[in-house]
Amino acid sequence: MPQVVLLDEQGRPVGATEGATVHHLRTPLHLAFSCYVFTSDAKLLLTLRGTRTRTWPGTWTNSCYGHPAPGEPVAAAVTRTVGAELGLAAPAPELVLPAFRYRAVMDNGVAENAVSPVFRVVTDERPDPDPAVVDDFEWADWADFVYAVDTGDISLSPWCRLQVAELVALGDDPTRWPTADECLLPGAAPGLLG
Repeated sequence: MPQVVLLDEQGRPVGATEGATVHHLRTPLHLAFSCYVFTSDAKLLLTLRGTRTRTWPGTWTNSCYGHPAPGEPVAAAVTRTVGAELGLAAPAPELVLPAFRYRAVMDNGVAENAVSPVFRVVTDERPDPDPAVVDDFEWADWADFVYAVDTGDISLSPWCRLQVAELVALGDDPTRWPTADECLLPGAAPGLLG
């Protein structure tokens, strides 16, 4: 059973727990990641979360979201998840928001509580999503998507909505956003996640 990394309030790893049981009414702070996949002409891959996912099933969101395993570098977890869930042999993911953190609660009380660094992948490869995880996908022009988020014309996962507000500050062309140093990631010092 895959495990997720638990964090303290300063973002330092303090243990691990079973991934299948981490989300509940009192979800502990843990390490996750978000990835935004773009084409070279700045089209964003949006995905509809599978109806069997524990948090926000059947909700549109960014390209993918996941959790590094203990000892797994976050960028490697992004590459693994992009391949497994989206069927993309993506180039190396690029870190754009190293310290994004949020907490959100579903109507049934189940919570997300994560430090979720945000990565970008640029590829013109066609996705082949895993139907167990992704119910549907579509490509959206970045500027149109940002407008829809700003006006409330699109219903999204809470982390995606919050991340878009921060990503907009990086510039109009998502393929040219500045990258962040991976030493800014939670637990970036060698051995802390192992």
